[in-house]
Amino acid sequence: MQKIPTLDLKRNYARIRDEIADAVSGVLESQAFILGPEVSAFEEECSAYLDGAQAIGCASGTDALVLAMMSLDIGPGDEVITTPYSFFATVSCITRLGATPVFADVDPETYNIDLQQVLDRLTPKTKVVLPVHLFGQMAPLEAISGELAKRGVSIVEDAAQAFGSWRKIEGAIVRAGTYGALGCYSFFPTKNLGGYGDGGMIATRDGRLAERVRKLRVHGAGKTYFHDEVGLNSRLDSLQAAVLRVKLRHLEEWNEERRIVADRYRLLFAERELLEFVRPPVELEGNYHIYHQYAPRVKDRDALESFLEARGIGCRVYYPLSLHQQRCFSFLGYKPEDCPVSEMLSRETLALPVFPELTAEEQVRIADAIAEFYRSRNT
Repeated sequence: MQKIPTLDLKRNYARIRDEIADAVSGVLESQAFILGPEVSAFEEECSAYLDGAQAIGCASGTDALVLAMMSLDIGPGDEVITTPYSFFATVSCITRLGATPVFADVDPETYNIDLQQVLDRLTPKTKVVLPVHLFGQMAPLEAISGELAKRGVSIVEDAAQAFGSWRKIEGAIVRAGTYGALGCYSFFPTKNLGGYGDGGMIATRDGRLAERVRKLRVHGAGKTYFHDEVGLNSRLDSLQAAVLRVKLRHLEEWNEERRIVADRYRLLFAERELLEFVRPPVELEGNYHIYHQYAPRVKDRDALESFLEARGIGCRVYYPLSLHQQRCFSFLGYKPEDCPVSEMLSRETLALPVFPELTAEEQVRIADAIAEFYRSRNT
């Protein structure tokens, strides 16, 4: 039986093969590979998509986070409050600049940072709150933004998994990455908007920060060979920008298709009376979740993972070890019980296949296999 992957980029490529060929050919004919017209056009199109926030391309989502922190002068003696349940770069961008990460646990329903815990951990050293819009769903940052503003604390959004996600705030649609001082995106190939290599972007409505990020991504140079400060070599290349311009035109359609996949999973689990064993992701009221990952909480997670893999159904664990327990962050002194929800999610969540081209028949096969697993353990 044919394997069902967690993500099938080949199916997606087949839908846009001719458009991609034309875009790449245009770059090759131009021989303009670093920054240049394609990157500028992509930045302008992203700015329009992000409702006017200035968009600055860079080399990766990790670099986007580092550049955002650098633009705010984060360094030794500063504290940054963030989540322990995320990809490694969320925290490494803090420590590599000499600042101290402070972990606030996460919400057990949305998996996003617990905003009350953020407020509880504020100190005079807190300079930034770095929430992650995990798996494609925004955190309700309006609940804490007023208090943070009073204390002079900036919000930097890690929207690496959430390009295209939005939340209604006071009746207006606010796109992920445009609410705080800066938003950071990844265009890693597996993302909803993914290139054919590495790439990233920073968004901001602050003209001063935008100008500084543009300098920092080219070694801190405002003019070639004239360096105002020490920055990074972090430029989005033209080939990636050309590919991303094609994909951006289709993003809304693909995100809608992902939402259909998520809805179908919920129906299939309910029909098979699996909801006592499988807890689907919760979409917070007012949110537009784009399901970069579909990661329900499941009973007997590790055994289910092995069962599905043996039947040709791809699945993955995000994330098997919380960031507050990673060896390289042991100097911070956190214990497992300091973030119990994150620890629980690390034991219970299992990411199932989710991509626009996943068929209804494949989802039925996945749901049937999950039902078979739990029947075999409860008979």
